[in-house]
Order: sequence, then structure tokens, then C-alpha cells
Amino acid sequence: MNPYLAELIGTAIIIVFGAGVVANVILSRTKGGNSGWIVIAWGWAIGVFVGVACADASGAHLNPAISVSLALGGRFDWGLVPGYVAAQFAGAFLGALIVGFFYREHFKATDDLNRKLAVFCTAPNIRVIPQAFFCEVVATFFLAFPVFLISTKGTFALPGINGASQNVPLGLGSLGALPVALIVLGLGLALGGTTGYAINPARDLGPRLAHAVLPLGAKRDGDWSYAWVPVVGPLVGGVLAALLALAVL
Repeated sequence: MNPYLAELIGTAIIIVFGAGVVANVILSRTKGGNSGWIVIAWGWAIGVFVGVACADASGAHLNPAISVSLALGGRFDWGLVPGYVAAQFAGAFLGALIVGFFYREHFKATDDLNRKLAVFCTAPNIRVIPQAFFCEVVATFFLAFPVFLISTKGTFALPGINGASQNVPLGLGSLGALPVALIVLGLGLALGGTTGYAINPARDLGPRLAHAVLPLGAKRDGDWSYAWVPVVGPLVGGVLAALLALAVL
């Protein structure tokens, strides 16, 4: 599979599972209504497991913060970063569109416009923007830094169609889907209570844009004054992880 296509598909899968579980928990008249934060954390983790498992061809970055941090840390080609990031945002947007149409009738049945928006993107429960930014930086650091600690340097070999191995870019896939999913699950349970742990610029901005264009009945604005936090914060967290990795590894 083309690595850019793998990034698009893998990221879309994460959003279908992740935004889908949020919709199931918080929208009106769903089977999973009010089932709670632990269900949401597990849904996102399983989405990451499936997305990473399906994106071996690209190294399964599925997150601009991971692509940037790996490039800065010398484990990924800077020339591939723009294409990876574009594919990740496109995949996140596509995944959110699928969730929007899948839960269409439940969006119509939901009167709380904030809940409709929350299916697609994050927001702080206590709106202190500097603290929210700090939380996104720290949470993403504890996603990206383990990638450097657990993974090996450079590329990893993936069996080709004819049995010959091919080198593919290092990413979350080099850790294995289950360890990455467990990291994301732990982050959700431990550090997700403040901002909703975006930890991925594409995960937040792509669906936020989808919310703006989807026919969801009555809806609020996209909270654009906050939208920069889950984009810039994760990128800063990824950069800090790369810098520390360069210093200690």
C-alpha cells in the first residue's frame, strides 16, 4: 500500500472508532448513552490499535506530532513530513464525516449543541487556556517520548509481496499496535480529564472542520478561539520529546 494512503486510512479508522464512541456515549437516544469516560478511553485506544495495525506500510504515524518529532529526532525523512501530515488531516476529516452521517438521526435528536461539537473535537473542562496548552504539551510528550525509548532507530523491515523485505519509515507501527493502544488508553485514563487529550493535531482539527460542514441540524460554532491549542500543544510536546531523546539516547 502507498504510505500516504496508509496514513489516510489509518487516521480515518482512529477517528471512526474514537469519535464514534464519543457519539455513542454523549448523544441522545443511543444504545451507549451516558456509559462514561472509561468507555470513551477504551474506544479511542481500540481505534488506535486498529489504525496502527492497518498502517504498517507507512510506519503508522497517524499523527502530525509523531511525524514531526521523529523527523526532528533523526528517525524520519523531513521530505516525507508534508505528505504524511496532509494524509493524516485528510483521514481525520474523512473519519469524522463518516461518524457524522452514521449518527445523523442522533445528532438531530440532541439539543445540547456543546455535546454535538464534543463528538468531533476537544475542549477544556476548566477554561484556563495556558493550563490547557500545558496539559496538551505534557500528554503528547508522554505519547511521543515512549516511541523513542521503545522503538529502534531508522527504518524497520516489512516483508514484501515476494518475500523480500522492504524498509518503511519508523513510526508507531514499529512498537506494535497493542503497546501503542495501551499508551493511548493510559493517557486517556490518567491525563485526559482536563482537555480531553487531543494529543494529535489532525485528530482535533480535521473533525472540527467536518463539524463545520456536516448537516447536523442546529449546531454551535467550532470554538475556533480554542482550536489552536490542540494543534500547537501536541506539536510542542512532540518536539520536546524529540529533543530529550536526542540528549539521552
